[in-house]
Amino acid sequence: MASCKCEQNLESQYQELQKVFDKYRTVQGALIPLLQEAQEIFGYLPGDVMKKISREIGVPFSKTFGVATFYSQFHLKPRGRNIIRLCQGTACHVRGAAKVFEAVSNDLGVDRNETTEDRRYTLETVACLGACGLAPVMMVNDDTHGRLTPDKAIAEIKKYD
Repeated sequence: MASCKCEQNLESQYQELQKVFDKYRTVQGALIPLLQEAQEIFGYLPGDVMKKISREIGVPFSKTFGVATFYSQFHLKPRGRNIIRLCQGTACHVRGAAKVFEAVSNDLGVDRNETTEDRRYTLETVACLGACGLAPVMMVNDDTHGRLTPDKAIAEIKKYD
C-alpha cells in the first residue's frame, strides 16, 4: 500500500488536492489519476472529495462514483495501516484457508473487507495470491506468509502491531 498523507490535517489535505486539480486541469481523461492522487492524500475516497473532483473536471458525480466503485484499487471507507489479504483460492481452500480466515477475523474483531476500530488492520480476502505452493497463504502489506495455521497467522499479524 502506498503511504498516504492521511496524517495531515484536513485543511492541508484539501490544499494538496487543489494542487492536484491544478496539475490535471487541462488533461483530458484525468478522472482516474485524480482519484488515485486524492486517495493517496486522504487514504481513501470520501464522498465530498469525489463530489469536488466531479465539479472541478465537469463530469457527473455518477460517473466519478461509478469509476471509484468499479476498480478495486479505490476505497470508499478508511483503511488500516496494515492490509491483510487472505487467499481463498482452491489450493488454499483445500488446505484450510477458511479456518485461518475465521481465526484472524475473530482475533481482530472484524469481518471481510472491514477495518479495525483503531485502523491498524483491514482484512480482505482475495481469489488468489499466486503462491499456491505455500497454501494457505496471506499477505500483510507487501509481505507473504505461507503454510499457515490459524495460530501461525495470528502470530504473524501480531508482528505488525
